[in-house]
Amino acid sequence: MREIVMDTETTGFDADKDDRIVEIGGIELVNHLPTGRTFHVYINPERPMPKDAFEVHGLGDDFLRDKPKFADIVQGFVDFIGDDARLVIHNASFDMKFLNAELRRLGRPVLPWSRALDTLTLAREKFPGAPASLDALCRRFGIDNSSRQRHGALLDSELLAEVYLELIGGRQPDLVLDQPGRGGGPVAGSRDSGPRAPRPAPLPPRLTPEEAAAHAEFVARLGESAIWARYGG
Repeated sequence: MREIVMDTETTGFDADKDDRIVEIGGIELVNHLPTGRTFHVYINPERPMPKDAFEVHGLGDDFLRDKPKFADIVQGFVDFIGDDARLVIHNASFDMKFLNAELRRLGRPVLPWSRALDTLTLAREKFPGAPASLDALCRRFGIDNSSRQRHGALLDSELLAEVYLELIGGRQPDLVLDQPGRGGGPVAGSRDSGPRAPRPAPLPPRLTPEEAAAHAEFVARLGESAIWARYGG
């Protein structure tokens, strides 16, 4: 299963008027593991950056003036997310609204809302009444967010990827090991009637050396407390 954990930064809160996207960050996961593929771009919003937005993002007019416009990066963005990858976003309604507003301005097909998985909703369902901001969830799960002095799309995507995996049960949420009360025996109705014989030869690695190096670089940037570093990357 392919997923894109992503975030956008904008000039404000109203996608239906003059506010525009100024940064997009995304990280590719396959079967809940990072592949090392990322997408990150700053965007010229074609309008002045409000003072309050500058204070949040640290992106001013001088910095954004020579950056590409959304029309210049849209094909690369669309190619990266593909046609069917799930889009994992914190407060997805905000980002999806802005992305679709930008796509609509260019006459491009909009993204179906069904593609989005909202981690804000997921967190509120799992921890009713508890703070559910990205910072609060990092604190809850012991994820180091000390480098998050200002909002940044790629950094927030990296943090959100760790939060997302915690919300769905850890690194391999579909892997069910022996649970208390089961007595260590096979699950009723399963095909496992006894211990499996070892493979005669180990399976060859599926990662290329380039993919392995890209993954190692990604994990190193997350710090020692990252999930992938703690559990062996």
